[in-house]
Order: sequence, then C-alpha cells, then structure tokens
Amino acid sequence: MNETQWLPLLTTQDDVEKTLQSMQGAGVKVLRTWGFNAINGSELAGALQSGLTYYQVWNSSQWVLNDGPQGLQRLDHVIETAAKYDIRVIVAFTNNWVGYGGAELYINWIAGSGQTHDIFYTNPEIISSYQKTTESYVRTIVERYKNSPNIFAWELMNEARCAGDLLPSGPSCVAGSETLLKWYEQQSNFVRTLDPFHMITTGGEGHFFWQDPPEYWFDGTLVSDFNFNGQAGEDFDRNLGLSNIDFGTYHLYPQSWYPELDFPGSNFSVEEWGLGWIEDHARSASNAGKPVILEEFGLSGLVNKSSIYPTWVNRALDTNHGIMPWQFGQLHLTEDGGNRIIKYTDALNHGASPNDGKYFEIY
Repeated sequence: MNETQWLPLLTTQDDVEKTLQSMQGAGVKVLRTWGFNAINGSELAGALQSGLTYYQVWNSSQWVLNDGPQGLQRLDHVIETAAKYDIRVIVAFTNNWVGYGGAELYINWIAGSGQTHDIFYTNPEIISSYQKTTESYVRTIVERYKNSPNIFAWELMNEARCAGDLLPSGPSCVAGSETLLKWYEQQSNFVRTLDPFHMITTGGEGHFFWQDPPEYWFDGTLVSDFNFNGQAGEDFDRNLGLSNIDFGTYHLYPQSWYPELDFPGSNFSVEEWGLGWIEDHARSASNAGKPVILEEFGLSGLVNKSSIYPTWVNRALDTNHGIMPWQFGQLHLTEDGGNRIIKYTDALNHGASPNDGKYFEIY
C-alpha cells in the first residue's frame, strides 16, 4: 500500500503510467489519493493557465463541478490506469485541512465568516451540499466510480478534527462530545446506501479518548497527550465499532506532534512512541474484530528513515497491519521539463514528484 495524493495533479498520462509502473515494481497493491480538489472562482483563470487539476469551483454557496479533461477525467485516468498494474485505489472525499479545498471552503461559502471549524459536521446546509442532495459532492464521486472494480475503499475525510488550519473548534466539539462519531456514522451510512459493495473507512489520524490519558514532556512540564485525551474530537475505539466502518486508519508523525521528543528530559523517544502507537491501534482493531491500516507515517532525515522505519514496519506487520508510508516518490517525471510549481508547497523539481516540503518521500 502507498500514498500518492499528488498523482491526479500530473498533467501528462505518460507520467501517471510511469508512476504506477514503478509502484507495481515496488510491490504496491493499493494506493490512496484525493478525490477532492476545489478552488475559489477567483483562482479559475490561473488554474486554466497553469493546467492545475480542479474538480469544484466555488463562486457562491453552490459549487460547479468540473468533470472535463482538467477535472475528474484526470482522476478517471488514475483509477483506470491503476487497474492495468493490478493496483486498487482508496479515494478520500475531502480534507480537514485547507489543502486542495477541504472542509473550510464549504464553511466559508455556505455558512460565512465567523464560524468554527466543526460546523462542517453539523450544519444542515453544508451536509446537504456535501452529502445529501442529488447533486452533492460525495454522491457525485461514489456514483461515478461505484461500479469500478478498481476501487478499494471510500474514505470519509482526511484527518477529521474539531479544528482546522484556520478555524478553531467550537464548544460543541470537545472531548467526549461525539460530534465526529455521529458524523462518521451518518456519512458511512449514507455512502453504504449508494454503494453496498466497496469498503468504507474514516481516514482519521487514530486519536483515542481515554479516561486516563498518558502525558508527554512539553515546555518543561508534563501535559495531557492530545492523541489520547479526545481533544481532537476523535474516539478511535468507538469509531471503529460503527457498523459501516469496515477497517480502521491511523497516522504516525511523532516529530510533528511532539517537538520535544528525543530532547534532554523527554519521557520517550520518537521510535518508542511510534511502536507504542502501533500496538495501541493493533489492540483496538483486535477488540473490534476489524483490520487496520497504518495509513500515513513519516520521518524527516535519512538516518531516521533508515533506522526507525524498519522497526515500525516490522511491528505493524507483526500485528497484522496494512501499511502506507507518506508518501511514494517518483523520479524522472517529464512534464514541463520536470519542473512545475503546482500549488502550495507541491511542485515537480528536476523530475521528482512533490514532497510537500517535509521530505517524507520514499523515492
């Protein structure tokens, strides 16, 4: 399994084919990619000029679908070509973060300014636009691909949390509030009515809600660990128990989450924390009787990758996980001479695929 969220951003079919061929050679059987890519109307002219992939355009509370050659036809090609190399695809419906037009575009255009991030999960107009109406985005994607044997699973959201990049969480989305649990249940039930055959998963980071969460060292003191205290809004154990969630997902980025790990005075190391995180999710999945995927993991620094990745991967495999490192890297891409600024920090650089500025890629 592997991550290639950037694959539909490529503008040439040859580069898509080259990447999938490399993935097959590396033994990849399942890839995960974004099924979302939205822009504001003010960005449209620039997108048309640059060749940017986009699936939705927002100019008002009603978005416009782009199913043309610069839109969903690029996702069509990825899914169709993946089958040629015996690779199945996990499609994520939207993003908790602003990258490529996630939840906060719906909030900004439908609910307006001054809102909290978590109304994405509860506002009836947003839910209608995203999910329930005959022209909703989720329905559009599922009905487009539900008869494809190339789909591995539907993913409800990438890294759902109470808070986003720009908007804070509100008082109704706190530890134990069940806001995300209820949204996962509603959303997974809806997708199941559209497609009774493909698997469904949350796409969450795997946060727990434990009554006695562990602590970690931060700024000279021990503080409650947000990955275990429910602060993010998730409850991995209960989410995995939902009837239409077929397998669990979680992510692993201790360097980003714990800036003082491995520093003098820290109460655990990056490697040790990762091993424990893997075991916690293996235990939860076993209790639920469902599979689990370590869906994203990453470390910066070649030494870290060389020394720590093998221990994490082996522990995951020993506990019956699927694994997906963030993210697969491809060299020798040819579009625009191998150099193109795509969006945000994503770019082709001397033929190398995007590395999102974190250098987690495995080329």
